[in-house]
This record gives sequence, C-alpha cells and structure tokens, in this order.
Amino acid sequence: MEKRLEQLPKLAEEALQENRKYFANLKKRTPKNLDYVMQELHDAEFAKTDCLDCGNCCKTTSPIFTDKDTERISKHLKMKVVDFTNTYLQRDEDNFMVLKSSPCSFLDESDNTCFIYDVRPKACAEYPHTNRRKFIGITDLTIANTFICPATYSIVENLKKVLPLKSKTKKTRS
Repeated sequence: MEKRLEQLPKLAEEALQENRKYFANLKKRTPKNLDYVMQELHDAEFAKTDCLDCGNCCKTTSPIFTDKDTERISKHLKMKVVDFTNTYLQRDEDNFMVLKSSPCSFLDESDNTCFIYDVRPKACAEYPHTNRRKFIGITDLTIANTFICPATYSIVENLKKVLPLKSKTKKTRS
C-alpha cells in the first residue's frame, strides 16, 4: 500500500486532464444508469479494498463538520459543543468547519482506526462519495479524491473503461 500511495499523486496528475475532459463530456451526455454503474464500481472496488490498510484520507484531509456532526461527536466525547469546536475545529476559507490539524485528531496511526468511528462526521461515513446518488454533480470532488484515495483513482479508471466516451468523428456518405 505504501508504494501505491507514493505513486498516487503522480498517477492522478497524469490522468487529470483526461479525467476533466471525460467528466465534462459525461455531463453533456449523462447516461441514465450512471448512478447504478457507479454503485457497482464502488462495491466491486471496496470488496477488495480495506481502508484500514491506507487511511490516507484521515492523514491528509479534513472532512466538513456539520452542526449535527459536532453535536453528536461532542456528546459522545462528553464535551460541550463550544469546547469541542474550540479544541478541534476551525473555519476554512469556504466558511466550513474543518479540523485544525492533520492527520485527524481521532485517527490511531498505528492501525488507521478511528476513535470516534461510530459517531464520525457524515462526510467521513460517505467518503469517497463514489456511490452517492446524482454522482454527476460531484465529479470535481471525485477528481480531487483521485489524488488522495487509491480506491477512487481505480473507480474512475474503471468507469472510463465501462462507459467509454465515443469521440465525435464526422461521418461521410459514400
């Protein structure tokens, strides 16, 4: 896994322009079964992927914490919401509540487990979002996640094979 994680940014960068073009074209002609295809690809990838072998998302990025997340986690930690917020969170440039530090304060780096797994933020529970309904609306997020999550990178590469976009070539009449 270490080698795969080491190679991931380079692989994602090499595929970046192709992925942007692919998703731009996919948005123009979105197949009706896209969400179903994504669910199938997601399930197939995560049948063979154990996130505990990686944990790169928890080591490098922060989820967005909603008010509900903050209340639920604070209660679990037996903290006041304001104390939890002041200890762990800050507002980012987009005005979202995110972690102050990276890796995640709740990550046990010895085995990539999460101290608050049962009450983790919704964004963590849904990560990497490749099985989300109306997937076509989060293609930019998905491209960004190809730099972080090896499973997302694989899912996108497999999507391009399963739903190849046919280039428009002029047909001439004989």
